[in-house]
Amino acid sequence: MDKKGILIIGAGGVSRVATTKCAMNIDTFEKITLASRTVSKCDEIAKEIKQRLNVDIQTACVDADDVLQLVNLIKLVNPKIVLNVALPYQDLTIMDACSQTGVDYVDTANYEHPDEAKFEYKEQWARDEQFKQAGVKALLGSGFDPGVTGVFCAYAQQNLFDEIHYIDIMDCNAGDHGYAFATNFNPEINLREVSANGRYWQKNSEGVGEWIETKPLEIRVDHDYPEVGVKPSYLLYHEELESLSKNIKGLKRIRFFMTFGDSYIQHMNCLQNVGMLGIEPVEHQGVKIIPIEFLKTLLPDPASLGPRTVGKTNIGCIIEGIKDGIKKKIYIYNVCDHQECYKETGAQAVSYTTGVPAMIGTKMLYKGIWNGKGVFNIEEFDAKPFMDELMTQGLPWKILELDVD
Repeated sequence: MDKKGILIIGAGGVSRVATTKCAMNIDTFEKITLASRTVSKCDEIAKEIKQRLNVDIQTACVDADDVLQLVNLIKLVNPKIVLNVALPYQDLTIMDACSQTGVDYVDTANYEHPDEAKFEYKEQWARDEQFKQAGVKALLGSGFDPGVTGVFCAYAQQNLFDEIHYIDIMDCNAGDHGYAFATNFNPEINLREVSANGRYWQKNSEGVGEWIETKPLEIRVDHDYPEVGVKPSYLLYHEELESLSKNIKGLKRIRFFMTFGDSYIQHMNCLQNVGMLGIEPVEHQGVKIIPIEFLKTLLPDPASLGPRTVGKTNIGCIIEGIKDGIKKKIYIYNVCDHQECYKETGAQAVSYTTGVPAMIGTKMLYKGIWNGKGVFNIEEFDAKPFMDELMTQGLPWKILELDVD
């Protein structure tokens, strides 16, 4: 029997957006199944989509840490593609299940080991040969950053520049949820990312690319974000730097910056100083607990922030290089309004800006617009069809010409 439809794994805020957007594009995806360890979360999303869009979503229970369970579910559903919006810890098991069953794979963030505060593409890239042998493809990092930022860079390389020398990825969330402290996506992932040492890639005087490491939040710039204003932005390491430094030819430096308010940084530093961001088990009254997992239970669920978050996001890329022998610099970006995102999908803009590109990347593979066998990062394909979809699916982009100096 021919494979048909999409299997979505994960039932958090990003999944709510991605599943809703897939339902809005049901003519493409034909059939949607939503699976998670907690099937009640899937049922809630499916019920809301049925009420709002009159599209039926099938639901299922699966432990995404268990390859055999995943394989059995994929065989039962028989989808054409699997969209992974579960935890980054589960990327490898879902990828292995897809290659074993001969099904295309899409995710939004690279693999993280649950017991090590480190993320890199190495183990996912190592699965390239098994996907080639299975005759299927894996699309890595089809969120916003990574994801749309990679597409922006690819579009600039393919259409706007002869050479790209410098890229600064700028991520601003100017939303206000009213809590003293909360994270806009999974607290474990968010806090591990922000509290880690920063890193950026550049070529040295001998023309060899190398990673420069910085202390957490050591480098700050005050950037003027269109429709938002000037915000303090801090240099972090982010996974798309790893793939873009490899795939954007002629690059001399690439960095990533994200905005944080003083209150967020003060809370995070305090939590880190008292050990609450630890990922090693500690004993509490005779019971082993992992501090950051306990902290996660105390913080507001990111999926609950939608109705109370106001303000905008602005995420984009400052790109500098050469066109027709002349220096050129642009800022390509998207602005999202938290409340508008919530009205459309029931989730705030941080989930929206990840969930919409997850659907678009999946659509590129599902319709055969992007083809190949093996493991790919998003900037390795023709950017224009993805850019066109952004304009019609809720993430319109703009380009500003900047003064090179």
